[in-house]
Amino acid sequence: MVWPLSLLLALPLALGLRHGPASSQVPELAPSSCPVATAEQGLPLDGPPLTPAPPGPSLEIPPGEVHAGDYRQRLRSTPLGWARLDHWCVWVEPPAQEGSAALWDGRWHRAVLEAVATWAKLLPITLVNDPDRAQIRIQRRRPPLQEIDGRLRASHGRALLRLVQVERLGRWRSEPQVAVLIGSGQGAVALQATALHELGHALGLWGHSDRPGDAMAAVPGPTPVLALSERDRRTLVWLYNQPTRFGRPEALINGSGSRQ
Repeated sequence: MVWPLSLLLALPLALGLRHGPASSQVPELAPSSCPVATAEQGLPLDGPPLTPAPPGPSLEIPPGEVHAGDYRQRLRSTPLGWARLDHWCVWVEPPAQEGSAALWDGRWHRAVLEAVATWAKLLPITLVNDPDRAQIRIQRRRPPLQEIDGRLRASHGRALLRLVQVERLGRWRSEPQVAVLIGSGQGAVALQATALHELGHALGLWGHSDRPGDAMAAVPGPTPVLALSERDRRTLVWLYNQPTRFGRPEALINGSGSRQ
């Protein structure tokens, strides 16, 4: 299924999204669209989990649209194609209900929900209360140190991708599953910007923009980005018009790599 720009812009109305608090802008749990995974196995893939992909065809610009460019050439694919789904189920770690952590957990939770709501204006996203229903699981956890150019570096957020096969409603399908780790040691605005960026990866934008004004910028600018730029939107449109095997019912791949 493809999502042309005109449809993506209309999705907030189609999904019943309302103006107001972030928690009201994301559709609530819909069990039929987010069934529980009753079984799971990792995919027996050779090579690194992410492999470079060549640029795709030119994006068709609707009449009247100003072409602001995009950064599709910076995205990376997987051995099964683009890591995207036509509908995402997202679980956000709930805040503590009482005690000294409740205030800080609540601030973290609100910032993350704001970021989820921003992406939900363009993509079908459902919030779920059970991580077994989700392909994206957002955790309140500082990412471990990462080695870059021979040096260990800290970060406030990170998205970790796994390619799996899951059984949902008795049918097997391949899915990208992403753990999004976001530490709580930032101000509310910085937390929201971090969540917006890492969620972009989780939703399939596995790459970085070269411009600081984009939510997916490799190097953030002096002001936290809390909204998607036109380049972010156009890159997302291009990505969701690309074919993928993820989310389609298929035969189970066993441990030797052959299909059953």
